[in-house]
Amino acid sequence: MRLSLRRTPSLRVDMRGVLPSSASARTMVWHGNERIALGDLFDVEARARDEPRIVFAGDLRRFDRIGWQLDGGTVEIEGNAGDYVGAQMRAGFIRVAGSAGLFAACEQAGGELDIKGNVGDFAAAALPGSMDGKRGGTFIVRGNCGERFGDRMRRGTAIVFGNAGDYLASRLVAGTVVIGGDVGAQPAFGMRRGSLVLLQARPTLGATFVETRHDFTVFWTLLARDLARFGGALARLNRHPPQRYAGDIAADGKGEVLLLER
Repeated sequence: MRLSLRRTPSLRVDMRGVLPSSASARTMVWHGNERIALGDLFDVEARARDEPRIVFAGDLRRFDRIGWQLDGGTVEIEGNAGDYVGAQMRAGFIRVAGSAGLFAACEQAGGELDIKGNVGDFAAAALPGSMDGKRGGTFIVRGNCGERFGDRMRRGTAIVFGNAGDYLASRLVAGTVVIGGDVGAQPAFGMRRGSLVLLQARPTLGATFVETRHDFTVFWTLLARDLARFGGALARLNRHPPQRYAGDIAADGKGEVLLLER
């Protein structure tokens, strides 16, 4: 199904329930505090395909929760997306040609979310009031991300090819976070376990991070091989192990920050 936006709505639209397996022109969504049909916002064109698929055409920066709890199929956005894109998705694919707002991929449990532009704060993090962030799957940001990327993340892989804001991977529980560009203040603050891989940045880590000297060549070789499939700078990772800092000692201290040689 292809949905072409007729005009930018005056209020924000909540897209919960719009899934490739069940959406139609009659599917109801919230526009502010009013429920309206998708057909009132989009020109809907249905096409027969083997796999459930929705394509959104237009600037959807006022449309929140696209792909909310996605459990299969493909969602493509040929422009920008609003807040909470890919939140709590469990399976399937979401591809965003532009940028996305706040809380992208928050509490993602599976599937793959690929955003070619930038994302706002609290991407790959936890929903407000929740203790668990991203729980699985793959999240790729081709541009930059805001603050608190990967906050409370528990599992999966999150990759940003650009820069990251303050408190990157804060309170990280597990999983792998990779940043290709610069990072803001206090990266890995309060991390318990997991890996933060910095391809370029050389931040000043807190006193609760300690450089280690043991040999972890085997682990790094396997991790580098896995990351190479995402292309770009990750396809050319040096097989020589990077500098490794263990921490945050103030919060269990079983995490690690890996700094690659420039």
